[in-house]
Amino acid sequence: MRGHGFLLANYVPGDSLIHRCPLVLKFLLVFGCGLASFLIVDWLVSAAVLAVMCGLYLLTGAGPRRLFGAIRPLLLVLPVIGLFQWWQLGGPTAARIVLNILVCIVAASLLTATTPMQRLLDGVVSLATPFRRFGADPERFALTIAVMLRSIPYIAGAFSDVRDSARARGLERNPRALVLPVFITTVAFARQTGEALAARGLGDADD
Repeated sequence: MRGHGFLLANYVPGDSLIHRCPLVLKFLLVFGCGLASFLIVDWLVSAAVLAVMCGLYLLTGAGPRRLFGAIRPLLLVLPVIGLFQWWQLGGPTAARIVLNILVCIVAASLLTATTPMQRLLDGVVSLATPFRRFGADPERFALTIAVMLRSIPYIAGAFSDVRDSARARGLERNPRALVLPVFITTVAFARQTGEALAARGLGDADD
């Protein structure tokens, strides 16, 4: 099964300044970009922020191909969003919304491209630890994120494989030929993941 269509870039080993930055600063960068998407009201500012984020990403040594791969799954969705917002709110607002979405995706990709997955999950555990007093389980929270990050590209690959198979049989316009196989594959993947977690004693809450 092909694992593609994932929105975030995979880790790229390197020794750039961004690679060496503390994880908390990277988290704050992603949070700041998400917050800025609500505060920025000028599409030119959004374009400038996106240019800066793309420049930072390229400084990691990941290369433009990986950057394009991170946003490629959105290329079919963003024009639809842009056209709808242009129809509803006008061109400048539509451009700002689309650019802000790209800013958030590039910022998140910058985090994942410069941080090994285990370190990223350890950081999530550290950030969630203060909520333990409210009954939260930081380790399970990090495990949930790890499963999600593994599942998204798998399901995207399943859909692409089924779509290619349906197209080869001339059934690309048949919803049943697309939805049913993906549903069955997804359920099977979920069961296998659940069984693997249960085998390691991670499937049930502690008594």
